[in-house]
Amino acid sequence: MEPVFKRICKECGRAFHGRSDKLFCDDGCRNQFHNKLNSDANNYVRNVNNILRRNRRILEDHYRRGETQIEREELQASGFDFGYHTKVENRVEDQKVYYCYDYAYSFYNADMVAIKGKT
Repeated sequence: MEPVFKRICKECGRAFHGRSDKLFCDDGCRNQFHNKLNSDANNYVRNVNNILRRNRRILEDHYRRGETQIEREELQASGFDFGYHTKVENRVEDQKVYYCYDYAYSFYNADMVAIKGKT
């Protein structure tokens, strides 16, 4: 039989009995401790994913309405953030195609954006 040691939970500070290598009194405290530890990274990823999903939804809405060409300002006014995309492809003569999951867009002059449907 293993010896039982009195320990202090790293999360709640309560005393508990258990193995010498046990750090938390229960699974709830263990989960809460690690969730706090990773919350900054999780918040950053969550925020980026929210922006990417919003960008995709905006592209999809315009494309489904038949708008394959749209002014850059109109996309920005609807909440589109050009700083976030999931992939960039370089095409002929410095033409770049930006992807937001399964939708794509490219600039064909400084003010106009071409939207391409699901790729």
